[in-house]
Formats: sequence, structure tokens, C-alpha cells
Amino acid sequence: MNIPEPKNRGLSNLIKGESAVAATGLAAALLLLCSIAAAGWWTLHAGELARRAGREQTLRAAADFLAPASERMIASGDLSELRTLVAGASAQHHFQSIRIALPEPRQLVIADSSPAQGSKYPALPITWTDCKPGSAEPLIEHTRDGRTRVIFSLSIPGKGPVALEIEDGVATGMWADWRTQAGIGAIGIAAIIAFTCFYRSVRSRFRSLGAISESLSAMQAGETDSGVLLVARDFGPEAEQWNALLAERDDMRIKLSRTSAEQKLGDRRNRDGDLFSLCDAMWQGLLLIDDQLNIKYINGAGAAFLRSKREDMVGKPAISFLWDVKIADALKQTASGTGRGRAVIEIENDKDASGISKQGTVLRFSIRPVRKEDNAAAVIVIEDITQQRVADEARHTFVASATHELRTPLTNMRLYIDSLLEEPDQDVLKRTQAVNVVSQEAKRLERMVGDMLSVAQIESGTIKLNKGDVRLEPVFEDLKHDFAEQARQKDIKLRFDMPPKWPQMEGDRDKIVMALHNLVGNAIKYTPAGGEVIVRANMGGEGAKSFTCDVTDNGIGIKDEEQPLVFEKFYRAKDKRIANVTGTGLGLAIAREVVRLHGGDISLKSAIDKGSTFTMTLPAKAA
Repeated sequence: MNIPEPKNRGLSNLIKGESAVAATGLAAALLLLCSIAAAGWWTLHAGELARRAGREQTLRAAADFLAPASERMIASGDLSELRTLVAGASAQHHFQSIRIALPEPRQLVIADSSPAQGSKYPALPITWTDCKPGSAEPLIEHTRDGRTRVIFSLSIPGKGPVALEIEDGVATGMWADWRTQAGIGAIGIAAIIAFTCFYRSVRSRFRSLGAISESLSAMQAGETDSGVLLVARDFGPEAEQWNALLAERDDMRIKLSRTSAEQKLGDRRNRDGDLFSLCDAMWQGLLLIDDQLNIKYINGAGAAFLRSKREDMVGKPAISFLWDVKIADALKQTASGTGRGRAVIEIENDKDASGISKQGTVLRFSIRPVRKEDNAAAVIVIEDITQQRVADEARHTFVASATHELRTPLTNMRLYIDSLLEEPDQDVLKRTQAVNVVSQEAKRLERMVGDMLSVAQIESGTIKLNKGDVRLEPVFEDLKHDFAEQARQKDIKLRFDMPPKWPQMEGDRDKIVMALHNLVGNAIKYTPAGGEVIVRANMGGEGAKSFTCDVTDNGIGIKDEEQPLVFEKFYRAKDKRIANVTGTGLGLAIAREVVRLHGGDISLKSAIDKGSTFTMTLPAKAA
């Protein structure tokens, strides 16, 4: 393999690779130094805390020894022995000073271990009860030079309180222990030296990787000249391998260009004028199969349906691309002459090109023999009938659901009417109840038929609004009355939160009522027993120029991926819990279309097992 020499621009990879290595090394060195510094600081800080705790314990022990003796000596008036005891304890424990004095406001020193004080002590009063007693807990202070001072409060019977102050003579600061500092410094220096040695040992390898990384970045930026992307051979074996890969890439590019040119030339020769152009323009897939069951011709749509490239299919066995056994058997029978007439096979393909399952597409394969003089055994036409299948299923589902929905209110009406006819003399209360049920079911039938008519009008584009002034307060009162019994039967708490002041609206009252009925009816229908549905109406939007109505339930909820689909006609959620709940899948589609015709919209927020909130927004009429 002939590997070209890098151009002058390629030599810049040496500097770039070196800079990348240097930047990496510098970052690693800084990280190492920061780690050593942090560890050293923590070690010194922990040592300081340990030393300080030890000296505080020593001070407390000394105070526990001096306190009872001092109280006894002061009470007896033997101050000379007390001062001797203080001086001895200070020298023994290497304290900076020990002092016993009266607390504020007198602050009279009774005994002090400091030589500067000498024997010049004032006379001790008989009592000093006017002094402020100290705290029961010792007061601990730390000076700037790392020393510790502890003040204890003593009580002299019959005289008053005194303060015992002990100041440590040993510094406990962070920098007090020079051995620890020297050890940390030695460890840091050793770590830096070890890192330097390691860096020098791997520097050559990192230089080559850095240079190759720069070449990859240039390639990603659009550079295609191999002379620029090559890495100098001084970088070692990695550079040689990288340059070999670039050379192989150039060879493959040349071969692919040559093959593509030959394929295009062959296609032009095999293409039979306008006939093949017409076949390529078809949206159905078209395949011609010869008597050896090889693909003689395939148009673009056919290759797309079979998810392969056309140039990879011509001349290859058709069975290797037609994955279904039924198609392969029908093709063999047609080619052998044992199969007469047209064979139609519908296949649902539920996998994509990578083999991952998805919602399937339905393809119809029509296979029929051709005349022998055409030098072909069979022709296959492929059609995508997915939408036709979906439409048929939706239509059948709608007819079944609508039939069931219509049968329920008709049955209820017939039962109550028969009851009135069979018992004409029954009491007024029962007759009134029967008439109310018949009236409600008639209204229900009217809404269902209205939904169907609205769908027809929406699809034909003839739906119109009969606008006028709409008073919303009676609309919501009727809504509350219409659904009270349905909510009671399902043991659902139905609550209406109404505004104190209702806005003025202009629109089609009947269609607004229909939209609200669909929203509230759906909320009650898909909320389990014991749940709650809240209808909340209020003014909203900028300058209170819009009216919003939130219908919230704590029902089963809707999955995120299904939320955009619930507003489609005939669509029903795939949740198994609603399999026995009847419905046509039209309510939400009609409601949103009606609201949008009024210049508003309906939005949805939902979570599985937590409930849903449908928000209807309508423009309010200016006051």
C-alpha cells in the first residue's frame, strides 16, 4: 500500500498533539497538587483539633485538682500556700499562667503564677458578694498564637465567687508541629517527581494520540485531503497505523466511485425509455420475476416497501427479500405453472429494518403470471393498505360502540314507558320519576345524535356557529343538575367551584353546552367509584379577557404518548382498565373543534393513576 507523505499543514499536528499532551499533563499536575494540598490541610487541621482537645483535657484535669484546694485555702485565708500551689502547678504542667481573681466588677487578683506579679497582692476583703458569679460551665478561649485559655468559676462559702483562669503554655495551632509540615512537603515533592517521571514515560504515546485526535477533528470539520490529515511518522506505530487507515479510505473511495459509475451506466442501458420511468413514478411496488425466481426488475416503491436498495436486489433471488412463507409458496406455484390466476396475500409487518417491533403496516401482495414471450414468470404488485385497514377497524368499532350507546338509553326509556302504561294509576312520585328518566334519556339520545351529526359536519367542513349572547351561570347550573344523578350512582363526589361574577360571552350556546357535557361526562366515566370530579370556572388571561373552565378528576389518567391522540376522532386509550367502558371516541374531538371555532382551545395535563385536568379556554366578550 502506497502511503503518501504528509503535507506541510500535516506537520502542524506535531505541535497540536504536543499542546494537547501538555494541556493534559498540566491539568493532571494541577489536580495532583490540589489533592496534596487538600490532604495536607486536612491533616494539619485534624492534628490541630487533636492537640487542642488534648490540651483542653489537661487544663480541665488541672482545674479539677486546683479547684477544691483553692476554695478551701481561700475560705481559711491561707493565701500564701495558695500562691505556692499555683506557681508549682504552672511550672509542672508548663502552663503560661494560672490566676485566681475576683470576678467583675472588682477583678482583684488573689494568686498569680506570673513572676512579674511577685508578692504585691492587695488585701482580700471579708466578703465580695457584689461580684457577678460566673457560669457553671468553663469558658474556653483560643488565642491567635494557638494557645488555649480556660476560665472556671469557683464558689467560696460565706464570701462569694472567684475565677480560676488557666492559660496553656503549649501552642496547638495548625503550624505548631513542624514535623508534620515537613512530612507533607516531602510527600508532595515525591509525588511531583513520580508524576514527572510517569509523564515523560507516556508522553510519546499521548503525543501520537493527540495528533490523531486533531486529525479527527479536522475530518469532522469537513477536511477530506489525506495529505493534511496524515500524521508525521515521528509519532510512532500509532501514526503509521492511522496513515494506513487513511490510505485504505482513499482506495475504497476510488473503488466506490468506479462501481457507482458502472452501475449508473448499466442502469441507463437496461432502462427501457419512458416505460421504466412510468413504473418508477408509481406509488405501488412493482416487481418482475424471471423463471428462475430472480428479480428482473423492481421500481423504487417496491424497493422501499421491501426495505432494500434496488441495485442490491436486481438479479438476486426474490425469496430472499420476500420474508413471508405464503408469498414464497405462491410465487413458486405461479412460476412453475401450477398456480393459475391471481394470488392476493395481505401481510402485517410489525418490525422495522433493524428488527425492532413497532406498530405494524399492512402490505397487500398481488401475484399473477405473465406471458412466456415476455421472458418473465410473474409480476408482483405491492400496495400499502394500512390506512384502509385502520379506517375499516375504526368504522366497525364506531358502529359497534354507537349501537351499544344508543341501545342503553332506548332500553331505559322503553322500560319506564312500559311501567307507565302497565300501571296508569301509580302514585305521582313514581310517575314523576319515570317521566324524568325518560326526559334525561331523550336528552342523552339527542346529544349522541348531535355528536354524530357534528362529526359529519366537521369532516365535510359545513359546521357553523349560531352565535348569540350566552349566559354561563344557567349553563353550569344545568350541567350540575344533569350529572348529579350519574355521579351519585357511581359514588363520585362532583363539586362545582363557580366565580362570584360571570363574564359576558358570545357564541353558540348549544355547542358550548355540548363541549362541556363531553368534558364532564368523560371525567365521570373514567373515574373509579369513590373518586372526585371538580369543575372550576374562572376568569383568566391578560386583562381578564378570557374565560377558563378546568375539569379535574383523580381517575386512571392518560399516558404521555397517548395524550396528543385522545383528541383524534374514534381514538380510545389502550388502557385495559377501560375495556368495558363504552364510548365512541368522538366526544373530545368534537369538544376541541367546537372550542377552536369559538377562538379558544382545550389543553390536557394528566398522569397515570393520578388523574387528568382538561382546561377549556374561551374568549370573553368585552364589558
